[in-house]
Amino acid sequence: MAAMSSPATTPMSLLQRLCALALVGCSAAAPAGAGVGLVLMPARAELGPVTVFYPSTSSEQRVERDAVFHLRAAVDGVPARGNGRLIVLSHGTGALPWVYGDLARALVEAGFVVALPQHRGDHADDTHLVGPPSWKLRPAEVSATIDSVLDDPRFAALVDGERVGVYGNSAGGHTALVMAGGRWSPAQLVRHCQAHLEEDFAACVGGVTTLDGGWLDTPKLAVARTVIRWKFAGDSAWYGHTDPRVRAVVASVPWAANFDLASLQAPRVPLGLVEAGQDRWLRTAFHVGSVRRACQPCETVASLPEAGHGAMLSPLPPDMPTTLQPLIADPPGFDRSVLPALNRRIADFFLRHLEVASPSPAGT
Repeated sequence: MAAMSSPATTPMSLLQRLCALALVGCSAAAPAGAGVGLVLMPARAELGPVTVFYPSTSSEQRVERDAVFHLRAAVDGVPARGNGRLIVLSHGTGALPWVYGDLARALVEAGFVVALPQHRGDHADDTHLVGPPSWKLRPAEVSATIDSVLDDPRFAALVDGERVGVYGNSAGGHTALVMAGGRWSPAQLVRHCQAHLEEDFAACVGGVTTLDGGWLDTPKLAVARTVIRWKFAGDSAWYGHTDPRVRAVVASVPWAANFDLASLQAPRVPLGLVEAGQDRWLRTAFHVGSVRRACQPCETVASLPEAGHGAMLSPLPPDMPTTLQPLIADPPGFDRSVLPALNRRIADFFLRHLEVASPSPAGT
């Protein structure tokens, strides 16, 4: 796994600078004896339910979710103060929170409270708003998630609401780029997909069908061009969203081909990128690679040359639909043993850029 660091944009101690360069990172730990707490905050106006992982003094137990995911957590456990920072995690298309369980644990172990909103119309139980309709809603849902955590008496006193991080993966990476100051347009999506439909077919069409080199490819391309133009060509507005509380962002394998890249040349906050070299859903050249080329200040948190689009889903869902498996499953040769180090790199990025104080030496 390779990573490149951009010039620091916030003051860092010598210890933090060394952590930034280390292969495996050296994230600040949660309080001694703290485990991972887990709570589901109910839906509220304009926001679906929010899953929150956090440092807790309660004992962890084996927990089953959605019949196929098993994790260890203290459900409704007593919160403990960690490093005082909140990370909002924006999930990908049709996802469940549990596929980000390993990253959430790494962030909690570094002291963060981690909140995962269920994006309306684009989650495992409801996908009727997938794509631009959801992308228009998601950034405001991130802001509403921050409000929800700060309004909750269990967490309000434990986090600094003025220094929040946002991590997003895939469609959530699109959300993350917006939170970093990017703007996008449905009409730009149409322009991209008309020009590059065959090369970037999965991004433009989703996992409902694929190109296989057969005679049906020609009608599939023609129908896709017609549907995309009909649905989105009439919307030439540029969409963005700003929340001054968000001070650092990581976009992992983001949907990015519909952005005004000029809006990402100088992000309003430190922006980290995660790339997967074998991504078959969102081709690097058109998506995260285009952002990296446009954004000189951006920091490549990690570039995984052998990884596919689903690398950051950890654990991977065990029951993927047949049409999605080639897009999400790990390519041959990808070694998932690199993921714990990657998770620590993401935690270290937020520790540095959210100005988390370094732990004091013993005895001082």
